[in-house]
Amino acid sequence: MARTIAKDHDQKRDQILKSAAKVFATQGFDRASMAMLARECGISKANIYHYYDSKDALLFDLLDTYLRELRDRICHIDISDLSAEKRLRRVVAEVLLAYQGADYEHQVQIGAMSALPEDQQRLLRGYQRELVGFVEGIIKAAAPKVFEGQGDKLRAATMSVFGMLNWYYMWNTGAGSEARESYAALVADLTLGGLEAL
Repeated sequence: MARTIAKDHDQKRDQILKSAAKVFATQGFDRASMAMLARECGISKANIYHYYDSKDALLFDLLDTYLRELRDRICHIDISDLSAEKRLRRVVAEVLLAYQGADYEHQVQIGAMSALPEDQQRLLRGYQRELVGFVEGIIKAAAPKVFEGQGDKLRAATMSVFGMLNWYYMWNTGAGSEARESYAALVADLTLGGLEAL
């Protein structure tokens, strides 16, 4: 007879993913063990194996969940009724707000993704490309003439925006929503002002 799924299965899985992000980020993926992960989660090693058969499987699920949810949150916000400028402002703010509380996940993404098999990395990079492509489209719409036939320039502008957002994220991890929205407005002002100058 098949084993039934516990009512709190998803809640426990989310707890394991959060705990794993902390362990992988602070200890390093290579040094982390399933025993360490179980201790951080407050569950037995046997119980953690009920959810994941290896730390590699746990790492993939952690990054797959984080990057897919980040992509979906940003790419699915309703900006259809906004002007090009307001779309940029809304999306930039949403990125910083989405980063809030995901410090460990972000560190694991940067430091441990390369430990996964290439096919899994390809899937995860696909989420990243979709997110970047979405923001790129928003930036292009804010200054369509500037980027006409200038794909390299558009890419550079887009990655510069992410660079500013990631700088804030790395150096202001404890910032609240209000501070993030304030900095997002600054990034939008700099971007729009720069586009106007171009």
